[in-house]
Amino acid sequence: MTTTDLMATITTERASFGDVLDGLSESDWNTPSLCSGWRVREVVAHMTMPFRYPAPRFLAELLRSRGSFARMADRVARRDAQAPIGVLLDGWRTNVAHPWKPPGGGLAGALTHDVVHGLDVTVPLGVEHPVSERALRVVLDHATTPLSLRHSGLDLTGTRLEADDLDWAFGDGEPLRGRARHLLLVLMDRRLPAGSLSGPSAARFTSG
Repeated sequence: MTTTDLMATITTERASFGDVLDGLSESDWNTPSLCSGWRVREVVAHMTMPFRYPAPRFLAELLRSRGSFARMADRVARRDAQAPIGVLLDGWRTNVAHPWKPPGGGLAGALTHDVVHGLDVTVPLGVEHPVSERALRVVLDHATTPLSLRHSGLDLTGTRLEADDLDWAFGDGEPLRGRARHLLLVLMDRRLPAGSLSGPSAARFTSG
């Protein structure tokens, strides 16, 4: 996929997720997400942080957290999530074509950030997130690079991920089956709702 095609895919996916956010109720925005300790509010605030924070402000926030991105991201998300829903939604809607790229991740990393956190919001709500097959394939390829796997720290020894809605598989061993989007969340070390996966090791990757 060319850079132009990938940017067009990112813009389309962001617009679709904006439609999902438009349909959420106030209680939905306060529902816990798949990101531990974060509600939908915090996740959306985090998703828009790269759009809203130019490099000098980002570095200043990082210094306040003594160089820890994890501490900075959590602190900023919790603070910014206090904004009204309309402000949070506008922060997403007005940036669907933003060319942000995570350091070392490129546009594929940006799409991965969008899709994974979008699923962090929609899966616990039981809302269908209209991620396209094209986007899913890009993100799955990105999530299974050696660098991404090292970053997640997930041990998939003896497990083969097999999508039942897409011609996609990864790994060797006993099959762990589910929708491609759910297997993506496995790769991101998320715990899915019970019944989302099937296979001998399904309970290891689900909660409840």
